[in-house]
Amino acid sequence: MGRTAIGKVKITSAFPGVLVLFLLAHFTHHLVTALPAPLMPLIRAEFNLNYAQAGVLLSAFQLTYGISQLPAGWIADRIGARLSLTFGISGVALAGFAIGLSHTYVLMLVFLMLMGLLGGGYHPSSPTLITASVEPRNRGRALGFHSIGGSASFFIAPLTAAAISAAWGWRAPFIAMSVPTIIYGIIFYLLLQRLVKPPAVSPAATAHNIAPVTARGKGPLVAFMTVNAVSHAVMLAVISFIPLFAVDRFGIAKEAAGTFLSLYYGAGLWASLLGGYLADRFGTVPVFLTVCFLTIPAVYLLGVAPGVVILGVITFTLGILAYINMPVSEAYLVSHTVENRRSSILGLMYFCNIEGVMVVTLAMGYLIEKIGFNMSIAIAAGVVLITTVTCSIWLRNHR
Repeated sequence: MGRTAIGKVKITSAFPGVLVLFLLAHFTHHLVTALPAPLMPLIRAEFNLNYAQAGVLLSAFQLTYGISQLPAGWIADRIGARLSLTFGISGVALAGFAIGLSHTYVLMLVFLMLMGLLGGGYHPSSPTLITASVEPRNRGRALGFHSIGGSASFFIAPLTAAAISAAWGWRAPFIAMSVPTIIYGIIFYLLLQRLVKPPAVSPAATAHNIAPVTARGKGPLVAFMTVNAVSHAVMLAVISFIPLFAVDRFGIAKEAAGTFLSLYYGAGLWASLLGGYLADRFGTVPVFLTVCFLTIPAVYLLGVAPGVVILGVITFTLGILAYINMPVSEAYLVSHTVENRRSSILGLMYFCNIEGVMVVTLAMGYLIEKIGFNMSIAIAAGVVLITTVTCSIWLRNHR
């Protein structure tokens, strides 16, 4: 494999040294955003909140985070992805620092919403910059490597927050994790100007899964984003109810039920890298559709799992499928979008994914209350099946 240089850093074309900085950037971006949920019991106790008020706090960030993806992507295409990405790191941390200083429910709500608004700049920008750092044939693996940073922060942040809050209260983790994140965001901004330079494209870049980046019409893009949003929303919405299902169906202790979420998110520590490799090796569309079709039986089997062990295995499997598809989706979009619109399209994808999860979660909650968990899960699997079959026809005809 040939070698190339990005700035003054000597690198291999598959994994340039700058990708480590992107992995750390992804890690720091989610380091503060991962704190509200695990710290909510302490926050609720201090402000004497009921479930509804606590739910408002938890959803305030997600709502604005999803909405902000749209303007953030558009802005990144016009002012530069580097600046937008910096707001997604240091801006989020500044809002997190303010949350740590909040002494009223209203102020905390405002700063959580601000954190979501500023955080929207990261995900539409990072794949665009990563794409400029690697050869097209290694795009999937680079994006998969980058995804590991986000998974790692969702593991480490709650554990670190538990230790810090036990000694100094719930505000301390927000402050302690925000300060280094602010600093890293600024340093990363300065380094990017020197490090990120488009590499020379080798002849291998013309492989079957790398197409010229030109405008291709909206049809295939709409089909891809539709099935991606539906499968992603259904999967995360279903997973969010697994702890409750484990408690109600199998009598699992409430304190232990959250381990099922760890099984799901733990897959991201390695499966995203596998997804990137498969995308580079076999092409984004075949891998994407294969994972979507495998998601259908996996979702359905959650509702008929005969025991805790099988439920855990299926949950872990869904995590693998979800994290394989993450870099595959990004690789498809950056490969099938004109360069000056990549961040806008990525912003649209993340908007649909994040807000889709909120809508489907509400619908699943209503269905479970009315017709039970098993039937609701079967309906969710059916929705993914219909969407995937319909959109796959269009995608395979326009490969």
